Amino acid sequence: MGQKIHPTGFRLSVLKNWSSKWYANSKNFPVMLNEDIKVREYLKKKLAHASVGRVIIERPSKNARITIYSSRPGIVIGKKGEDIEVLRSELQKRMGVPVHVNIEEIRKPEIDAQLIADNIAQQLEKRIMFRRAMKRAMQNAMRLGAQGIKIMSSGRLNGIEIARREWYREGRVPLHTLRADLDYGTSEAQTTYGIIGIKVWVFKGEVIGHNEQPAVAAAPVSAMPANEIEKKRPSAPKRPPAGLPKVAAAETVKPAVKAKPKAKTGGETKVAVKAVKRADKTDAKAPVKTAAKKIVKTVKPGAKDAATS
Repeated sequence: MGQKIHPTGFRLSVLKNWSSKWYANSKNFPVMLNEDIKVREYLKKKLAHASVGRVIIERPSKNARITIYSSRPGIVIGKKGEDIEVLRSELQKRMGVPVHVNIEEIRKPEIDAQLIADNIAQQLEKRIMFRRAMKRAMQNAMRLGAQGIKIMSSGRLNGIEIARREWYREGRVPLHTLRADLDYGTSEAQTTYGIIGIKVWVFKGEVIGHNEQPAVAAAPVSAMPANEIEKKRPSAPKRPPAGLPKVAAAETVKPAVKAKPKAKTGGETKVAVKAVKRADKTDAKAPVKTAAKKIVKTVKPGAKDAATS
């Protein structure tokens, strides 16, 4: 049975990027990693009501740059920038180097996986039904442009004695497609019955490179009309058979002229055509009568007067 890999770690260096960007030797690496973990925990508690989606930590030479992505940047900055100055000084004490804090706004918090998970966790702590909270979050995400979403809650749901797991999915959530822009977030709800874990997957579409073309742009050949297909196909030059001699360029073949039909005589042709049609329709029992009729009708009109005279 295959287990699910972490969606962000699976797409690192392909579509996603690291949340900590710095280099250290083997001696300083564990110290700096521990500092990053403590800074993230501090920001999570300090900015719990500021809807922080993610934090990116960069360490240039003897400096630190922290970028905070939030859907409520005004709460992080504070009145006239007072709160962000307090935050910067506190981070500088913890890290021991000069710190620069940048604030980035999240335009659509309804399709951010981390913010969705935090929102559901806050609702569960307020004793709201978990099914209602999950379905409402899914509807909002699909309404604002997400192509698929999956939400999973596990723990003592509704206070039952046996812990269980429930999940709902809407749309398409491709976990194995590397070019799929899949956002993943987790959160925990501290309830009176214990901890309830929430996981959220949000599929925002496939990212296509420069050398690739979207499959929708190529129209199927069957959908195109036959006239357009014939026009687009280049006509190959006709080659003469191998046995025939080559014709010089000056010797052009004239198109064949259709022969004009000869003028029909007055009564002879009409009478003959009628006699043939009637002969086909008559029975085979009276061949003599039909032959006599043919002879009589094929005689010219002036021949009868000459015979009587």
